[in-house]
Amino acid sequence: MTCCSADNPGGHPARALLPQGQSALVVAHPDDEALWLSSAVASTDRVVFCFGDPYGRPKTAAARRNAVAHLTLPGLVNLAIPESGALHFVDWRQPTLTPYGVAVTDAAVRARYEANYVLLVAQMRSALAGVSDVYTHNPWGEYGHPDHIQVHRAVAALQAELGYTAWFTNYAGPDSWQLARKLAAQPYWTERRSVAPDRVLARQLMRIYQQSGAWTWSRTHRWPRQECLYAMPPDDDPRPRHGFSGEYLLEVFGAHWWPPFRRTRLRRLE
Repeated sequence: MTCCSADNPGGHPARALLPQGQSALVVAHPDDEALWLSSAVASTDRVVFCFGDPYGRPKTAAARRNAVAHLTLPGLVNLAIPESGALHFVDWRQPTLTPYGVAVTDAAVRARYEANYVLLVAQMRSALAGVSDVYTHNPWGEYGHPDHIQVHRAVAALQAELGYTAWFTNYAGPDSWQLARKLAAQPYWTERRSVAPDRVLARQLMRIYQQSGAWTWSRTHRWPRQECLYAMPPDDDPRPRHGFSGEYLLEVFGAHWWPPFRRTRLRRLE
């Protein structure tokens, strides 16, 4: 079984070539590029980090700045917008998308979160000018991070103006599964490509973050052999769009023990 659906509409074999031309990789936080989009890092023309200092965590902020200073990523653009602190203020039992990302339960946090969206759109406009493809977070924010969802929606908001295709992977987690289910029937993607994460590069990046004390994920994380990239073109693209119903998503937290204990952590989205 692959990470794609059984009928495989628009699918390609593993290690399929990524689209050619000017491209950008846009992630919410430093280390997201290693975790979710390592397959695209080496071939992209620029990497854009959206958020900088974590809210109310000065030591972590200093560690993150130190890590970013030691990275040699292509065309690195660090917007360094301070985080809103929204991570723990989403009701994942009943998640609701908003124009700014996902609904945030605390009023003060919501104000910071919505202000960040306005900054993102304004600053990404120049960062993404001239690119044909943008690799970014998926609509449910991988494991359910409100910043990831916000970045996806900001990238999508600029598509009509800048004309690029957005690409995202099929990672999901227990919190985000309900949101993924809500989105399953909506037409999102026109093409699916099976790709192999660049595990060598991902581990190199992980070590840089760990040495600076800025790695935010599990030390036992194991990248899968294969993941899927979905293409979401601008609205004027005439090709038919597919929903996620029937797709196989990669369970994020199962990857902590991958392999040897669990050879596959694929879950079908109904």
